[in-house]
Amino acid sequence: MLKKSQGIVLSYIRYQETSIIVRIFTRELGLKSYIVNGVRSAKGKQKMALYQPLTILDLVVYDKESLSLNRISEAKLQHPFQKIPFDFIRSGIAMFVAEAISKSIYEGYQNEQLYDFLEQALKHLDGDSVKLALFPIIFLLEMSNYLGFAPSDAKSFFEEILQEMKVPELIQQEIQALDLLIVASFGCQETIPSKTRKALLDHLLIFYSQHLEDHGAWKSVKVLRQLLL
Repeated sequence: MLKKSQGIVLSYIRYQETSIIVRIFTRELGLKSYIVNGVRSAKGKQKMALYQPLTILDLVVYDKESLSLNRISEAKLQHPFQKIPFDFIRSGIAMFVAEAISKSIYEGYQNEQLYDFLEQALKHLDGDSVKLALFPIIFLLEMSNYLGFAPSDAKSFFEEILQEMKVPELIQQEIQALDLLIVASFGCQETIPSKTRKALLDHLLIFYSQHLEDHGAWKSVKVLRQLLL
């Protein structure tokens, strides 16, 4: 059965000589894997550029629940990014965002509200008003709302992760910064010191590890720290 949906590409792996298997978080169908034949061939009808991580697509797909791999009938670019592909800082943040999403959802997981947030967050990352240094922290905070484990304030957040912290003494500056970001979200225009941002990101990764099944290392964090922290 053919179905229409919007989708955000998360990742792909090469399959055979000219094909790929791509994981796409779709708005209507959830996280799905699709095989795309011939896309790595010069003669292929579809282009690899469509399946780069975090590309936002309008899709027509075959959807048969009994199959673990379905196929894409049509794929069109829904929103061409103007800055993310050409700005190495934004590209590095995008790598982190893609990994965070992949760690947070599983095959078949469907959440239209989360999808809508992710689409808007990516468009914000591509825009002029974004504060790049704060984006990864705010993104994790905001996404946790849609995943069902968001902290209500800094005090409850640190109480939850306290046992996992290597240094249990809480830095007042970090608490104040977290409370500010919880309230202001992407609208925050304050400057937060690098040391505080680094600590907050580390603590948010601990926080996510407590709530997610994927406890593996975050591969993109090293690059992110070199770019921003």
